[in-house]
Amino acid sequence: MMLTFVAAAVQLAPAPGPLTAQSVKANLDACVDHTRRCVEATGAELVVLPEAATTGFTPACRPRSCGTWSARVPGPVTAPVAELARELAIHVVLGTYERGPARGTVYNTAVLLGPEGTVLGAYRKTHLFCGEDRPGGGWVTPGDEAVVVDTVLAKIGLIICFDGDYPELSRIEAVRGAEVICRPSALLRSADIWELTNRARAYDNHVYVVAANATGADPAGVLYFGNSMIVTPVAEVVARGSSHQGWVSARLDPGTALASLTPGSSVPQRFDHLADRNLALIERHLDDLRRPAATPFPHGRRSL
Repeated sequence: MMLTFVAAAVQLAPAPGPLTAQSVKANLDACVDHTRRCVEATGAELVVLPEAATTGFTPACRPRSCGTWSARVPGPVTAPVAELARELAIHVVLGTYERGPARGTVYNTAVLLGPEGTVLGAYRKTHLFCGEDRPGGGWVTPGDEAVVVDTVLAKIGLIICFDGDYPELSRIEAVRGAEVICRPSALLRSADIWELTNRARAYDNHVYVVAANATGADPAGVLYFGNSMIVTPVAEVVARGSSHQGWVSARLDPGTALASLTPGSSVPQRFDHLADRNLALIERHLDDLRRPAATPFPHGRRSL
C-alpha cells in the first residue's frame, strides 16, 4: 500500500557549455546541493531531478563523442546522488545519459535511487524527441521497456519528458500498479503542452505525477522554462514552480487522492479509469494499436 509522504520536483539550470568533465561535476554538485536543501526545507522522501541533469539535454557535441560524457549505471555519475540518498534515507530520480553495453550506444535514462544508496530501477526513454535519435542525427538509442518499481513509499513508474505525450506508456505503468509517475524533463515546447500532458496522464490513470523540468540554458544554448509541478489523480496541480532554480513539494496522500470528483467538490468520485476500461474493445482493436500510422496533416521534421 502506498504511504502518505512528501514528494518534490527540483528544477535546475545546467552548467553553461561547452560540456566538460568539470561541467558534469558542477551539474552533479548542483543536484546534490539542491536536493539536500530541498529535503531540509520540505522533508521530502521522494525527489525528482530534471532530464539529463548531469549534462543538460542537448550536449552540443558530436554523436561519436557521446561515450566520453555518458557513464554506466550504476557508476561514477550516479554515485554522488546515490550517496546523498543513502545519507538522507530518501528516494531520488536522477536524469542522466547512460553508456550502453555496445560501443557508441547511449540511453537517455531516469535512475531511481533508494534510501540505501542503491539503484532500485532504471528506465531508458522510449519516445525520443526530434533530433535526439540516432537516425535523425542525434546521440540516443531508444529503450523498449516500461518500468515500475515497488518501493516502501509507493509503486513508482518512470517516464521522461516527450514520453508524456504518449498515453500508452503511462497506461501500461498504471496497469502494472504504478501509484506515482515521475517525469524528469527538459521540455522544448509550450508551458500549455507541459501542463496539459502532466494533468492528462495523471487523470487518465488516477496516479500522482511528479514532473521536474529543467530551467536555464544547456550547453547548446537551448532554453528551458521550469514550471515543475505535482499533479493529483484528479488532475489538480497542487504545486507549481516558476522559471528559476528551486523546487516545489506536496504531500501525496492515497486516502484523499480520489476523495471527490473534482478538487473541493461534495460529489464523490464514482468511476475508475482503469477498472472501467472496455477490455473487449481493446482486444478487438489490438491490431489497430500495433499498426504504424502518421498524421494526415503536413508538417516538417527538423533536428534540434
